[in-house]
Amino acid sequence: MPQGQVIKTTGNLHLVKCGDEIFECNIKGNFRIKGIKTTNPVAVGDIVDFLDDTEKSVRLITKIHERKNYIIRKSINLSRQAHIIAANIDQAFLMVTLILPETSTVFMDRFLASAEAYRIPVVIVFNKIDLYNESLLSEMNELIAIYTKIGYPCISISAERKINIDALNDLMKDKTSVIAGNSGVGKSTIINTIAPDLKLKTGELSDHHLSGKHTTTFSELFSLPNGGAIIDTPGLRAFGVVDFDKNEIYHFFPELFAFAKDCQFYNCKHITEPRCAVKSAVKSGEISASRYNSYLSIFYDDDEKYRKESY
Repeated sequence: MPQGQVIKTTGNLHLVKCGDEIFECNIKGNFRIKGIKTTNPVAVGDIVDFLDDTEKSVRLITKIHERKNYIIRKSINLSRQAHIIAANIDQAFLMVTLILPETSTVFMDRFLASAEAYRIPVVIVFNKIDLYNESLLSEMNELIAIYTKIGYPCISISAERKINIDALNDLMKDKTSVIAGNSGVGKSTIINTIAPDLKLKTGELSDHHLSGKHTTTFSELFSLPNGGAIIDTPGLRAFGVVDFDKNEIYHFFPELFAFAKDCQFYNCKHITEPRCAVKSAVKSGEISASRYNSYLSIFYDDDEKYRKESY
């Protein structure tokens, strides 16, 4: 039975690359009733077996191979389900902009925590630096200091001016990467800069909200000239985390986890407990206040409110 990799999903139709050929495939209905709590049982990056019936124009996916990892978020409208953004990836690039649109640290930290949970390395990419004034450059450098200190590589680029694009390209070499971020941060533009032959559609910002309009509507995997592959994803307005045990959330904040071993209580939640080493580190500046606030935002997440604000 042929085996291939899913390179695009659009509703019930999935494009599967097998060798140099691409096949249109549907999925067996029972994938949806085996306790899978996601809106998309098949995700871009999945390795699948499919039934190659040459008499039919659309093939049938019969097996999804075990994933080594995946990036997942709450689905837009369904309270008990989630959406897998990409599977079987070597690294993620979190695209961030401080203007047009502004990426919040809460969004960044929710994404990073989810990546930590599934052991996916993340590189933070600050885009549009050609638009930054002195104040924004200072803010960016402060954020870079925070995130590099806790182990996240950061790179500042400009897709428009082609600043540091070669360095970014080197990071993608021979790896399967996913690129994610708010709508309008320049994901598709970056991919076009690295692989001009792809000619991905790019969009303008909404005048009313100064946020991006969605130009990528489905995740899709593209081969890169350097031998790697990149998964372009739809823009996100918010990032809802999935299946986090409240008592374990701090595990996915490396700096909180490092200090937690010195707390008085083994089950410290790092909120109201006395002699909490994490809270002491926040007060002393060893843990950034923004990161701690992001931890609280996940801990106290109001699911219903958050779903209404998510996209």
